[in-house]
Amino acid sequence: MTTQDSARAILEHVGGAANVASLHHCSTRLRFTLADDSQADEAALKATPGVIGVVLGAQTQVIVGSGVNDYFREIEKIRTGTGTRAEARVDAAKPRLTVKRAGSVFMDFVVGVFTPIIPAVAGAGIFKSFLILAVALGWLQTTDQTYQVLTAIPDAVFFFLPLLVTYTAAKKLDVNIPLALGIVGLLVFPTFAGLLTQEGGIALFGLTVPAIAYNAQVFPPILAVLLLAVVERFARRISPSVISTFLVPLICFVVVAPATIFLLGPLGFFLGTLLTGAMLWLYGTLGWIAVALMAAALPFIVSVGMHKAFIPPTVATMASAGKESFYLVASLAHNLAEAGSSLAIAVRTKNKTLRGTAISSGISAFFGITEPALYGVTLQNRRAIVSVVIGSFVGGAYLGIAAISAFALVSPGAASISMFIDMANPWNLLHAVIGALVAMAVSFVVSLVIWKDSDSATVRLLEQQSGAAAPVETAAGGVLAPMTGEVIALDAVDDPVFSGGILGPGVAIRPTDGEVHAPISGIVSSLLPSRHALGILGDDGLEVLVHVGLDTVRLEGAPFTAHVTQGDRVEAGQRVLTADLAAIEAAGLDITTPVVVLNGDAYDVAPLATGRIAAGDALLATDAKETANGIA
Repeated sequence: MTTQDSARAILEHVGGAANVASLHHCSTRLRFTLADDSQADEAALKATPGVIGVVLGAQTQVIVGSGVNDYFREIEKIRTGTGTRAEARVDAAKPRLTVKRAGSVFMDFVVGVFTPIIPAVAGAGIFKSFLILAVALGWLQTTDQTYQVLTAIPDAVFFFLPLLVTYTAAKKLDVNIPLALGIVGLLVFPTFAGLLTQEGGIALFGLTVPAIAYNAQVFPPILAVLLLAVVERFARRISPSVISTFLVPLICFVVVAPATIFLLGPLGFFLGTLLTGAMLWLYGTLGWIAVALMAAALPFIVSVGMHKAFIPPTVATMASAGKESFYLVASLAHNLAEAGSSLAIAVRTKNKTLRGTAISSGISAFFGITEPALYGVTLQNRRAIVSVVIGSFVGGAYLGIAAISAFALVSPGAASISMFIDMANPWNLLHAVIGALVAMAVSFVVSLVIWKDSDSATVRLLEQQSGAAAPVETAAGGVLAPMTGEVIALDAVDDPVFSGGILGPGVAIRPTDGEVHAPISGIVSSLLPSRHALGILGDDGLEVLVHVGLDTVRLEGAPFTAHVTQGDRVEAGQRVLTADLAAIEAAGLDITTPVVVLNGDAYDVAPLATGRIAAGDALLATDAKETANGIA
């Protein structure tokens, strides 16, 4: 069966062109968003020649390997040939959402809208905290022109927060971004705001316009863009193509702007007030207990990604009140408790690999980044997670009793401790530091007392891997580590395509450095425009894929710089890509980097390293398999 035949079969087995709402691809997968997920025939897709594997979920992912470009082009040719009637049927179709899928879609939307704005909000908050510190130290006065100009910089971010949210929401929903900004811009337009606050208010068509200050609001623009997405799609469908350039935006302005003024704006303001009030109510009702319980639960909440659900109310609270006293405060206790437990394990364990992992993870958590500690040390070991929970609870209790507040939206840790500077309460920062140290010290002591290597799942796994790796260290052929970081088993990767070995055998690296080097010598066989993944075909026929981060195709190449092009000859150890790891994490994505042998059925592949590894070190041993007719 040819690629064209397989592409036609794939399209048929996902329900046909009329069922495909959108199609994208990364380095190995076709990513379908379907109008009706139930029409996807998993068994038939897996049986299609060329298909390596299938993953069903919020997206239907069909894994076809390094030939994904060819399949994508063929399917798009077929879809284009179906004409506009099929597209109209997709628009009219109503996806059947299960509770699980609805939750996945909601979380994906929340992450897509709020995560991109966090760097701006966090940077503005930290910038303002330094200004507050400068005033407290007497370096500046609030009446100084210098202070007034400088403080306008972070204040502008929060004032125009509705526009930032409008941009990300419009991009997420594939809405015309300038049009969305033009409509929502009304809410923060000084003339409009002045009309609302004038004596007696203002009316439109005889109806009183609700007098609401929309600066720093996040939910009104989201509701406006959601309606705009529906109206714009409808307007495009009914507008003659020759006049659609101005008729579509005109219809959107006429429908969405009044709806935003009278309904969506007030409703979004009420929703934001409700969520903010709910968090304040919980904190006000349970007090320090709420902070302590949240801190103790965070290891488990973060491990399943549900901490992202706290982003909208936290942003809303920070924007409206200028501070937050619940989630961010609890996060401070949890982050430092992770650091304490990891560093104690580094002291107690006799396993050198685990010790190196625990030291680097502990330092990372101390500065506010807990993922290496969570996934590399504490979640895998019962005694470690017990110490984290105890330390988080005690530290959270202290912070709650001291009524600590955060003034910047950023992951709390030593690097961002200035987020707790409060000009009106100098003790806020001091108590934040004490609470953080309490959480770290309690977790450290508990872990130091109860840790046993003999009861550690991580130690047992490392010992098994160490024993298994020795015989193959001299195997012919091999793959070098493309990045510096922490080696983890492929089945521990949070992506079923990689963890299930669908693309081939290998390992993954949690990198600490964004420089990517060629793992083997050969020809660059694949390098997509998104630059997040690179395939190399070795001189001996070995084909290796380095996939920087998980689902990073969504970033459209922004955090990646390619130093080679497809078809180039590279030597093992040569720098091929540079990844901005901080930008990837700021987008809410996992930086874990799988390194797999795509033609693993022809090779015996075995890991040569565990724990910490440097770029250029031996990573995988590969030995060509022999078949009945000779070498495979």
